[in-house]
Amino acid sequence: MAKQNKKKNQELNLAEQYQGCKRASFWRRLGAYIIDLFTIGFVIAFATALALLVVNIVAKLGGIDLSLYQDSSDYLGHSMWFLAYISLLIIAFFIYFWSCSGQTIGMKLVQLRVQNSDGSNISMTQAAIRLATSAFGLGSFMALLKDRNAFQDLWAECEVVVLPKSLNTWALFKKVEGKEK
Repeated sequence: MAKQNKKKNQELNLAEQYQGCKRASFWRRLGAYIIDLFTIGFVIAFATALALLVVNIVAKLGGIDLSLYQDSSDYLGHSMWFLAYISLLIIAFFIYFWSCSGQTIGMKLVQLRVQNSDGSNISMTQAAIRLATSAFGLGSFMALLKDRNAFQDLWAECEVVVLPKSLNTWALFKKVEGKEK
């Protein structure tokens, strides 16, 4: 029991440390956004290769007629299912990282973290609201004003802060602060 209380106190201490961080500037957000675009590009490339493999296998088994298309990539380009698949993948990427660790890979590299004002991770609902209201990153222009939240952060009732190096370790990347698993 004492071990569990010690762990809970460490998590609360960590959330308190996150609380004391300053808000992120537009330029740091932009850096994380650019890195995340490359990361998403790699995820989409892998997902597309997987989809092409599945389409080719199904076509060889006679499940899909590709005679109306130039090749399997043309088939995917005209498929609403593929568009939905890629869209859901991108949405899941951001919601997962923001709600589980508070950081995407780009945010991790630029030392940013999205969190509630008490230092805890945002919920999946907050992450979905943040993603839906971000306007593909354009909402971050509000952060050009000093010590100001971006549009998506106001709607999701969260904030993006700059972490000191001591709080930006990979050991804390998967930690869920203030929440019991």
